[in-house]
Amino acid sequence: MLQTPHNLSDIKIDWENHRHLYEEITVPAKTTLLNEGDISRKAYYIKQGCIRLWFNNHGKDITFQFFFENEGVSSFESFRSGQPSLFSMETIEPCTLLMITKSNMEEIFASVPGYKEYVQEHMFQRVAHYSKLFLSRIKDSPKERYLELLRTQPHLIQRVPQHYIASYLGITSVSLSRIRNRI
Repeated sequence: MLQTPHNLSDIKIDWENHRHLYEEITVPAKTTLLNEGDISRKAYYIKQGCIRLWFNNHGKDITFQFFFENEGVSSFESFRSGQPSLFSMETIEPCTLLMITKSNMEEIFASVPGYKEYVQEHMFQRVAHYSKLFLSRIKDSPKERYLELLRTQPHLIQRVPQHYIASYLGITSVSLSRIRNRI
């Protein structure tokens, strides 16, 4: 049975031999990498910076995930299926990214044992995150959601603007300020 690698360092990839398959780009903060409704044709690996995923809910911006250094990000559902993306991707900070197309990623999958399984595990972790976020919005109070964020992802508080954190928690910036002042 094939062992699923737990992190990229468990997979032996000679990235220089695959350099022709990806492009390194640098983009400023507030750069839209993908618009909701467009088809995702690229995936990204973050060398430096932060990206948020968000969607428009009747004119309201809803942030539901953040990605940082050493993480891969795309609208994987759209990237894989060719269907329109359900969300937008935007840089929060200036970013240095490795960008790859679907066909080039398939070439790496075919040539690097374990890499496809690693990416599949990453996607499973992302779905698990969505499930936790969904259930937290139903069962936890805003204060409980904020305390859980402090406990599990304190780096978000340091790097992400408060209005995005409030959106991620499903509350207003004013409510987040009140919660922060009480604890």
